[in-house]
Amino acid sequence: MLSKALDLTAPATLPGTAAAPRARPAVRLDGVVKRFGAVTALEESWLQVEQGEFLTLLGPSGCGKTTLLNLMAGFLEADAGEIFIGDDLVTATPPYEREVGIVFQNYALFPHMSVAKNVGYGLRVRGVPRREIAARVEEVLALVKLSGFADRSPRQLSGGQQQRVALARALVIRPKVLLLDEPFSALDKNLRGAMQVELKEIQRRLGVTTVFVTHDQGEALSMSDRIVVMSAGRVRQIGTPDQVYRHPQDRFVAGFIGDVNLLPGRLEARAGERATVAVGDLRREVEADTLRDCATGAAVDVFVRPDHLGVRPAGESGTLPARVAALVYQGSHIDLHIDLHADLRSGPMSGGRVVVRMPGHGALATYAPGSPVALLVPQAGLVAFPAEPGSPNGQAGRTGSGQDDPAR
Repeated sequence: MLSKALDLTAPATLPGTAAAPRARPAVRLDGVVKRFGAVTALEESWLQVEQGEFLTLLGPSGCGKTTLLNLMAGFLEADAGEIFIGDDLVTATPPYEREVGIVFQNYALFPHMSVAKNVGYGLRVRGVPRREIAARVEEVLALVKLSGFADRSPRQLSGGQQQRVALARALVIRPKVLLLDEPFSALDKNLRGAMQVELKEIQRRLGVTTVFVTHDQGEALSMSDRIVVMSAGRVRQIGTPDQVYRHPQDRFVAGFIGDVNLLPGRLEARAGERATVAVGDLRREVEADTLRDCATGAAVDVFVRPDHLGVRPAGESGTLPARVAALVYQGSHIDLHIDLHADLRSGPMSGGRVVVRMPGHGALATYAPGSPVALLVPQAGLVAFPAEPGSPNGQAGRTGSGQDDPAR
């Protein structure tokens, strides 16, 4: 076996029995900082990767996620802080002594070597006996579904097969941690989806701790146990996919993780963990924590996903007056672009427009461009933040474009 798989079916601790001691984190970063001259690429960061976890570093280009991965790998030296892999302090340890496996964005296969020699390279430099190398290479090639490809050269392989070779080369050394730097970016959409599923199955089977870098929000949501959302060299939020999607802690996370609409509102009251905001004539409750620095009566921006909104016949009570601007066919769903009533519009760029995502094709025949409708804003799925310049209460409407902070 390459590694002992995690027992995901182990029973919970019974009442009255002592809980097992928590395993030491597979990777720990304590106050790590990285600068390039006068530019701080990574601000002080604290992070723990648990044993067997699939953790994703997610963010736009230039946010610091690859810098963080390279610090774990040892390709960059930290300017401050400490890095641990298991029990070992590795801040000053060279990459080849860190017991990590790495899959690069461009795979970095040796073109003059066969698949078997590429995969076994790390074992040869470690002085592993030839017979053991052959056995382990054969085993890992079977794991990544490349049995029978050992004698081929990289140029005889497809992009997906080359990606599997790179993964096999990283796994064959039995690393403590597997580091993946956007390994699917060169693959087409369908192959990328298939490889995501295969990688996750392999990771689960082996129980290998994995740190994965991507800028693709859907990829992060579908593959991760936890996600580290980054922007402008800072860690913005760490949580499960559901937590970062449904309970974002700041405006950047709310706008970056999936499509989102912004509705202008006002903070009416705050009581304990809940707050009441007004959107037109509607009153909705949201989590109060994101409005902790907001005064009663202040302008707020209410974030809501396109699939949480609904459309009803014009004039229905408990809704916002609106008009259909356009319908965009997306295959499995229809995106309705809806213009809100003039009283809800704010700023010359916003136009009071939102997007409503509807499954099926009925919307094509039901909602013609220009027809009046009522926008349904449900209680669930809303999060609010103090209004800022560039918001519906300022000068821009919709967010979720995947762009980093304007200052970046």
